[in-house]
Amino acid sequence: METSYAPIQARLMRAGTIVRQPLIEAAARVQPGDAATAVMTDLRQVPAVLTDPDVDIEAATRVMIRRNVRSLFVVDVDNAILGLITATDLLGEKPMQHLARYGGRRADIRVRDLMTPRARLEVLPMAEVAHARVGHILATLKLAGRQHAMVVEEDGQGHDAVRGVFSASQLEKQLGTPVSTGAPARTFAEIEAELSHSTAQ
Repeated sequence: METSYAPIQARLMRAGTIVRQPLIEAAARVQPGDAATAVMTDLRQVPAVLTDPDVDIEAATRVMIRRNVRSLFVVDVDNAILGLITATDLLGEKPMQHLARYGGRRADIRVRDLMTPRARLEVLPMAEVAHARVGHILATLKLAGRQHAMVVEEDGQGHDAVRGVFSASQLEKQLGTPVSTGAPARTFAEIEAELSHSTAQ
């Protein structure tokens, strides 16, 4: 005999309804001698935050704030990496330099204009990271003078795939001490203030 299912009674959405997001657990404290993977954002477990190269930089900044990240992978329609855009790219000197060189307005600047293109992105092999320690990652970021480092591994077809990301801000949280890499770090308060200032102009 076929079971009869009654429809669920629907109602209109109330004002102020939010989208529930998974709770972010506090990261475990680490020491420089701990395994490097303890401070790596593993993209098998945490979805990467992607953007299109033709997105304007204000929209890209809002995505960073909403997703609580300081960098976005710039990808094509097949998710192949075209470049990387960081909060420093968006809020540092790059937008003013672009306007001085090409003219126009800040609202005209696209992610592709400020991103670091794929051909200039340095990556760390997962085979090396798997045996490294937190101290190695600190030394790597300091030597490069960067806030982020990407980790790649080969997929089944011999192509590189980004497996994880290291960030100075994550290292600071887990070490419990400031991490200076020589690259300017941006707090989300600074990012939001800059975004409010630029959209008001």
